[in-house]
Amino acid sequence: MPPPGEALVRVRLAGICNTDLELLRGYKGFAGIPGHEFVGVVEDCEEAGWIGRRVVGEINCGCGACPGCLTGDPRHCPGRRTLGISGRDGAFAEFLTLPVANLRPVPEGVPDEVAVFTEPVAAAVEVLEQLHLAPSDRVAVLGDGKLGLLVAQVLAWSGCDLVAVGRHPQKLAILQAMGIPTRLEEQGVPEDQDVVVEATGSLPGVQQALKAVRTRGRIVLKSTVAGSAPLDLSSVVVRELTLIGSRCGPFGPALRALAAGRVRVEPLIQSIHPLSQALEAFAEAGRRGALKVLIRPA
Repeated sequence: MPPPGEALVRVRLAGICNTDLELLRGYKGFAGIPGHEFVGVVEDCEEAGWIGRRVVGEINCGCGACPGCLTGDPRHCPGRRTLGISGRDGAFAEFLTLPVANLRPVPEGVPDEVAVFTEPVAAAVEVLEQLHLAPSDRVAVLGDGKLGLLVAQVLAWSGCDLVAVGRHPQKLAILQAMGIPTRLEEQGVPEDQDVVVEATGSLPGVQQALKAVRTRGRIVLKSTVAGSAPLDLSSVVVRELTLIGSRCGPFGPALRALAAGRVRVEPLIQSIHPLSQALEAFAEAGRRGALKVLIRPA
């Protein structure tokens, strides 16, 4: 029986992301079951209407009493617990529990292999929530990992002058097939960009973004990594740069985009492992150049 106000969800599919790999390296000091990208079915809940429904779930669980929670945004609640990241066991298990308020129904016709990308697609959509991009804006996305490939697809909606920069021709080819311009990092990162989105998942990414952005430009930081890197704050001040941290995003627009096929996630799936092979799945996900590795608990 789940706690009051929460639902017991049987996990059908869960995804390994870079944050999960960083948890293994000490990020957040997490101890427990990781995993925050999932799709599942509600098995038990006080609200009977949820039972049997296929769902995804917002990962931040707020206190319910702070100003952020009271205004409907628990993402920055100072006492929040985060599914599979901080204070709450996650999705690499047969079952998980989440507050009913965090559940979002999956539209019919959206397969599990697509719905499991809701959380990272929402994180990509958050960039558009934070920025107004004009068609004339020059925008570079640094990193061709899972999140970088999703961010590039979402930013393409704006019609901006976009380029995605990465190290792996086969991954950049996914974007090229969608008509999104790409560039290999070895060719040099284009400079004088109005906006640079740092999604490399590595510490040098910020320094790379600082070199690529124009004076008075904007840098969006999407990576979460264990450790720290030196940052030339004097350059930020003298060049009057704007640094924007960007984390979780809205699930509603992400689900609508996935249902409408506005984001293509199937080419990002590298493999699916049973839960009994979770260690092998993590090893594969941690290899350089890996795309999305999924875990199926059943």
